[in-house]
Amino acid sequence: MHASVDTSRLELQPLPAAAAHALPGDREAAAFALGAQLAPDWPHRELHDVLPLQAGAQPDDEPFGIWVMIERETKTVVGDIGFLGPPRDDGTVEIGYSVVADRRRRGYATEAAAALAAWALGDDRVHAIVAGCEKGNGASIRTLEKVGFWRTGETEGQLRWRLEPD
Repeated sequence: MHASVDTSRLELQPLPAAAAHALPGDREAAAFALGAQLAPDWPHRELHDVLPLQAGAQPDDEPFGIWVMIERETKTVVGDIGFLGPPRDDGTVEIGYSVVADRRRRGYATEAAAALAAWALGDDRVHAIVAGCEKGNGASIRTLEKVGFWRTGETEGQLRWRLEPD
């Protein structure tokens, strides 16, 4: 599968292992590997824990890990989106996303989630996409609803969501 997705305002691409390896310390090397500037507050703290997994990923596995949202107008990484690993045995992948603070409320998360969900559902191994968000995260709830996810319940204080192909 082609591992780059373009939207009207964003370029989505898997975070290359070399960039993941350089982060969070060597931002210059990471920016070079991505061919884009890094927003000052990217990567966010929660992403630091999964960077080593992405750094060790084989090229074929990179697309089911971290992707970056590159704002076309400024050629700057303004957030990330991605999956918590390759498709599970039941054909599901879990998606998550984050946008840097000064680029929020512009629809970037919705734009990226819709595009990456379509990309994933184009893979024969993927039958559904699941997601989770905090009950009080109104922005994430609106994003998931706009993309077409439906609420399936609650687990450990998190709302759970699902999207299947039409």
